Amino acid sequence: MLEIEKVREKFPSLNNCDNDGNNIIYLDGPGGTQVPSDVIEGISKYYKNHNANTHGEFRASIETDNIMDDLRKKSALFLGAKDSKCISIGQNMTTLNFSLVRSLSKIFKKGDEMIITELDHEANRGPWRTLEDVGVKIIEIDLLQNGELDYDDFSKKINDKTVMVAVGMSSNAFGTMNKIKKIREILENHNCLLLLDAVHYAPHFSIDVNKLNCDFLVCSAYKFYGPHISILYAKPGLLDKLDTDRLIVQDQKAPYKIETGTLNHAACYGVSKAIDFIASLGSGDNYRKKLIDAYNKLSTHEYALASKLYNGLNELKEIQIIGPDFSSRDRTPTISFVHKSKSANQVCKELAKKNISAWDGHFYAKRAIQKLGLEKRGGVTRLGISIYNTSTEVKRLLKFYQAFKDIFISINRIYQ
Repeated sequence: MLEIEKVREKFPSLNNCDNDGNNIIYLDGPGGTQVPSDVIEGISKYYKNHNANTHGEFRASIETDNIMDDLRKKSALFLGAKDSKCISIGQNMTTLNFSLVRSLSKIFKKGDEMIITELDHEANRGPWRTLEDVGVKIIEIDLLQNGELDYDDFSKKINDKTVMVAVGMSSNAFGTMNKIKKIREILENHNCLLLLDAVHYAPHFSIDVNKLNCDFLVCSAYKFYGPHISILYAKPGLLDKLDTDRLIVQDQKAPYKIETGTLNHAACYGVSKAIDFIASLGSGDNYRKKLIDAYNKLSTHEYALASKLYNGLNELKEIQIIGPDFSSRDRTPTISFVHKSKSANQVCKELAKKNISAWDGHFYAKRAIQKLGLEKRGGVTRLGISIYNTSTEVKRLLKFYQAFKDIFISINRIYQ
């Protein structure tokens, strides 16, 4: 079990208060989590002691080389990868995906088919749509009204022309957990590549790329307590087969061949510290086991709080929750809802007045919001539980209905 108060002590931003001394409740984690002191201090330490470019003969450069090697090793352990050479670094997931798409466009041909989903973040849709420029047909898997993918539709649409499937492990809009095992079963007799978007999944659950049997996986550290850096896993040997966009002076081998320009070394050091932070919460006789144990603890904590929040919100007549319920743990602790008469933005403004940070809109999962008929309503209000959230915060949010009733009463008075 996590000692949450000790965990919270590691996050300096949690000490922020309003003018009345009330702590801010950070429920905006799905858009980016708060950052622990070790990460902040690590970035500062890099600039104070190690700031240099790579591959030099002097101390700071050698230290930077070691920092980058350490990040790849820890990222490999974080994802369950067998080799740090499988780990490439980028400024964000969108950029990595665009780079990957450009490389794959050189081997895909006219008449090939590529599968994306209506549920995914646009960063796992838009880049793949550019394959239409080389004659690849883009096929979309339908989204059901309950916020889950239509797996029967998936089975019908895959065929011998399918060369690539890109799907999220979980939805940043609704908290839906996609059935990756079922997707792998659907793909079993088809020779196609599989990319998994784990950006919304990685903050809440441990990842094992070998068990997932994916060809590529992407995630972003700023969603799991780190700075704005993203990670690409590529199955051993796969990246070496691709003709990536790169300079002639650039390393031609994996994992470097898809990394353009000088990386943000200070932020990369921060990512290592973020992974260290997660590992420090777990027990085990090696780093990987500590990570797995830590995720078991934090997912249990988050699920308990999110369940309480879901149940409280679900009793409010003014609210309709979008997405799966909490009858099983096969969902992330992200809860999205619409108010029956007010926009998501209006609700978030009222929450902000009560010092509660929350997001509204489509969160770049625009197609999913459109499919469920929520676009004209301003999308959804999204609340996300992270490791540092507490039962007291959930109680403060709900106040056994009164807090939210007051919000909605005030909204009605203002906007009627």
